[in-house]
Amino acid sequence: MTASANSEAVTYAQASQAKTAADSGDRISAVKLSLAFLPLATPVSDAKVLTGRQKPLTEVAIIFAEIQTRDGFEGVGFSYSKRAGGQGIYAHAKEIADNLLGEDPSDIDKIYSKLLWAGASVGRSGLAVQAISPFDIALWDLKAKRAGLPLAKLLGAHRDSVQCYNTSGGFLHTPLEQVLKNVAISQESGIGGIKIKVGQPDTAEDLRRLSAVRKALGDDFPLMVDANQQWDRETAIRMGRKMEAFNLVWIEEPLDAWDVEGHAALAAALDTPVATGEMLTSFREHEQLILANASDFVQPDAPRVGGITPFLKIMDLAARHHKKLAPHFAMEIHLHLSAAYPIEPWLEHFEWLNPLFNEQLLLRDGRMWLSDRPGLGFTLSDQARSWTVLQCQFGQPD
Repeated sequence: MTASANSEAVTYAQASQAKTAADSGDRISAVKLSLAFLPLATPVSDAKVLTGRQKPLTEVAIIFAEIQTRDGFEGVGFSYSKRAGGQGIYAHAKEIADNLLGEDPSDIDKIYSKLLWAGASVGRSGLAVQAISPFDIALWDLKAKRAGLPLAKLLGAHRDSVQCYNTSGGFLHTPLEQVLKNVAISQESGIGGIKIKVGQPDTAEDLRRLSAVRKALGDDFPLMVDANQQWDRETAIRMGRKMEAFNLVWIEEPLDAWDVEGHAALAAALDTPVATGEMLTSFREHEQLILANASDFVQPDAPRVGGITPFLKIMDLAARHHKKLAPHFAMEIHLHLSAAYPIEPWLEHFEWLNPLFNEQLLLRDGRMWLSDRPGLGFTLSDQARSWTVLQCQFGQPD
């Protein structure tokens, strides 16, 4: 044997004794799944209630996943549902949860596909992916914690804070006088924008409330409106044109969420930007919206689309088409994702979920700031545990 051949043999012998990634990777050892109901202090009404399509919102169902690994790491994620659906999301998540056991928690896309196929007979959108969301979000939380980084920094942040607007003070059940007080409180607290609800059967009342809020804010303070899908195409164009005078950042959900053609025509006709997408529950639905140029702001919701994994794909497509981003609800998750978006986004401020976590976000100078805590930066509070009504465990914590 030549010296060269002998050297190669030694190299291969050494390589054969080395550990592979499959040998040394961490493994998921336990999964805890919980269903909690977060009560709201006051029943909440938007245009869907005033048009008779839904009842006032009194509670939010929260589905938590807590994932532990053999090496001692833990990730926490959640999904949610308003009004109906919480029990169904929990039930489906319970059926597929054991598929996580033994998997390397770093292989998130692989795990996502495995969970999707485990429940494929009920589809790849809607409740089927909302049940995957708590697991997927927990895995991203865990991955960032292993790296010792906030999730935004793991993804690659473009900014350390995101401009933030408030929604919770402008619902239609709230008398105008109180809305104006809420606006003042939000401004004093450091909020960067205000969104109010519209879409009532009486369009004149919408304009009256909007006019009063704009007057209170001044001409240039960022202001948005949200019709919650309650206009038909004719009303949307008529109201959109009347609202041009109010210098709005956007008009949100003017039409049915699935009316891609109508949104595209409206976005082309108005100077005021159109925003929509919060009710869509898959990457494919958002892809259709973006490729049709049907909105100026895309509004994906990570728990609704199946978690952070599909959300990142939506972000990538939206950025390539130069769309602005304004994720819906769940600011605890969306702060990190918004910070990683290349075009300056907006973050929606809802204080509803604050009692669920021991930690809170920092609002200052119109922006929400990333903390230096690793992962999403949250741990579940005793209050969240006390609101839990169902719970199950898979595997054994190490």
